[in-house]
Amino acid sequence: MRKFPKMQRQWWWVIAVALVLVLASCVTQIPAAAPESPVVDTPADAPAAEADATTEAGSEVAATDEASSEEAASDEAPVAAVDGAELIGGAALGGDETYKGLPVGFTEEGFPYRGDPDAPIVMVEYSDFGCPFCKRHFVQTEPAVDEAYVRSGEVRVVFHDFPLVSLHPNAPAAHEASLCVAAQGSATQYWNMHAELFRSVEEWQALPDPLPVFARLAAETGVDTAVYEACMASGEYKSVVQERVDAGFARGFQGTPSFQFVREADNAVFELVGAQPYEQFAGVVDSALAGEMPAAPAAEAQPQEQGIPFWATAEGWQPDPDRPGYNMAGDQYRGDINAPVTVIEFSDFQCPFCLRHVTETQPVLDEKYVDSGKVLWVYKHFPLNIHPQAPAAGVAAECAGDQGKFWEMHEALFASVDAWSISDPTPVFESLASEVGLDADAFAACLADPAIAARVESDAAEGAQFVQGTPTFIIVRGAQGSIIPGALPEASFSEVLDEELAAAGVTE
Repeated sequence: MRKFPKMQRQWWWVIAVALVLVLASCVTQIPAAAPESPVVDTPADAPAAEADATTEAGSEVAATDEASSEEAASDEAPVAAVDGAELIGGAALGGDETYKGLPVGFTEEGFPYRGDPDAPIVMVEYSDFGCPFCKRHFVQTEPAVDEAYVRSGEVRVVFHDFPLVSLHPNAPAAHEASLCVAAQGSATQYWNMHAELFRSVEEWQALPDPLPVFARLAAETGVDTAVYEACMASGEYKSVVQERVDAGFARGFQGTPSFQFVREADNAVFELVGAQPYEQFAGVVDSALAGEMPAAPAAEAQPQEQGIPFWATAEGWQPDPDRPGYNMAGDQYRGDINAPVTVIEFSDFQCPFCLRHVTETQPVLDEKYVDSGKVLWVYKHFPLNIHPQAPAAGVAAECAGDQGKFWEMHEALFASVDAWSISDPTPVFESLASEVGLDADAFAACLADPAIAARVESDAAEGAQFVQGTPTFIIVRGAQGSIIPGALPEASFSEVLDEELAAAGVTE
């Protein structure tokens, strides 16, 4: 069991230097000097360490080493010295299919597109289904670009597979799955699969075998599942995906998402790198339509949360309109999403120190900070391997969450941990479900659904580079963050939150 001081605050992007990315993009590994040692900011009056007193540690997890790259800004957007016709994958093959009311189809070389085949501007998107910044673009910027320029017939979007396997090991298979759907000939089915892969990334990205999830998503698009399974088993699109990755690197791209704009009238090509805000896309397109040279993005226009995981960003905290109680990163939350400070809790339902926090500290923090709108509280699962029933308890909580009762089940699980810490906890979970008012049949079916277990596993994988024991709390204020490993007394936790709120300009 690892021993921690009662309070240890760390600048977490220094600890996770592996996640620092240029222009809010996922960047593949490139050779670089070794990062500096983590900087630890421990208050002078921090309490002395107490053995085994505040946190439990599971097995050791080594952080990966990912380097960032730098790009100098210029007065004008880069103009690529390449053939625009080559970039866009040949001519668009017309048809009568649509997706969300937009024309869709494939190019001569098999790249999916959406928009008018005769649009004057073609935007080539180099993207990775496993990249959180690509999902940010999909959720936030893509709908606005589609409405303003694709629907009007001014822009056609061509999607170029660019999974970065060194960062997202399951992403290449996701791209193969999308192409196996496309192989059955329907562009509409492809774009539905495309959307579902982004929406469900938290479910499949950390799985040891994501193929069952992909098969389920493919079936939901309406393709012939036997043909799809045969396509995946053959591996025929593995080389296609790799060829497209190689082409992306050959064109100078190191990260995702990246974009090239081709002006059909004169074959001029312009580039935009990163999950830029809509205004940057509009500026490039408007200038290109006017026959002008688009200006490069201003430095101040870059996304502020550079290198921060999607689940720790304002975008990730936005409510999911399709799943009440969940945010866009797939996590349960309480409080005001516009609160100046956010606490992200990694917890284990079988951990005694997590129980201590829930029973002794959390009620006071809720009253002082969460209920008052000062702090947004986000919950993530981190079951340790020393607690064999903890993953199943996490599944039970998620199943309750699907019926709008996550927090009720959360409290019930902690209150009855001794009762369900047995070889088969399912009957106890079902009894708790009845107590909190859940539909028994739906709950039982949910417990057996491997997709729900994948949510719990995904949380643990996302926290592995930051969390070594439970409970662990990541405090985020703006683009700054710190880590508290352990179940602090209420007074110590409140001191930390008061300090963060004061720094954010909140004094009452």
